[in-house]
Amino acid sequence: MSVTVVVGAQWGDEGKAKVIDLLARENDVVARYQGGHNAGHTVVVGSEKYALQLIPSGVLYEHVTPVIGNGVVVDLPTLFAEIDRLEARGVSCSRLKVSSQAHLIFPWHQTLDALSEGSLGDNKIGTTLKGIGPAYADKANRTGVRVGQSLDSKVFAALVRSAGEAANVRIVSLGGEALDVAEIVARYVTLAERLRPYVADTIGFLHDAVDSGRRVLLEGPRGRCSTSITAPTPTSRRPIPPRAGPAWAAGSVRVCSIASSESPRPTPPGSVRVRSPPS
Repeated sequence: MSVTVVVGAQWGDEGKAKVIDLLARENDVVARYQGGHNAGHTVVVGSEKYALQLIPSGVLYEHVTPVIGNGVVVDLPTLFAEIDRLEARGVSCSRLKVSSQAHLIFPWHQTLDALSEGSLGDNKIGTTLKGIGPAYADKANRTGVRVGQSLDSKVFAALVRSAGEAANVRIVSLGGEALDVAEIVARYVTLAERLRPYVADTIGFLHDAVDSGRRVLLEGPRGRCSTSITAPTPTSRRPIPPRAGPAWAAGSVRVCSIASSESPRPTPPGSVRVRSPPS
């Protein structure tokens, strides 16, 4: 197995996404594995510019299968707005696969995000208020709603209603105004119907893709910590490691570290700056 890892060597904005876009065309599958719609990047193809948030950049290449993996938190209104923009410009999203295990973001996550941030005063985090953190908190607490649960409308409606009512208790306790849960349930049941054709077992799909020798690019938000995996020959099914480490010693690893020269920042004491990629 050979691996290419793209890592930013400074504090962001080094151009990781540009490198990922160049690598995407060399791969068969491009999968977002983490984050949400809080981090986007612009991809330029010829004279055309495309702003992407949730959908992997590989969607712009007809031979690539774009995947939204189980580690992503998905905001359905943002997802479909992005699909509509791409389709209107002639970019097909029919190949898109959304993990049945990914968690969904709801309006109460954004409300809780804003209330929590507002309560911190001068110590606020600086979050984008997109509900990413609260959605991951629900995932960790095992109270979140997954994409796969949207396939049964009745079950999904009950889960959304229960989650919304519980969220309202927290919202009111933080001094916020309770949301209209019934309206949210109705709206998201409709969105879930549109989501149905994209839902897939992406975990199994990615394992099979690697085992069959297809090139798989794992893409983080804005291209950060992205990894391209190639298995040259089919092998027995095995877990895909979350990061390079001792378990990958038998393969080869190529690290592309990027250090921007446009806006140099001071190197903190005790840190190491990578000035150029290793040969």
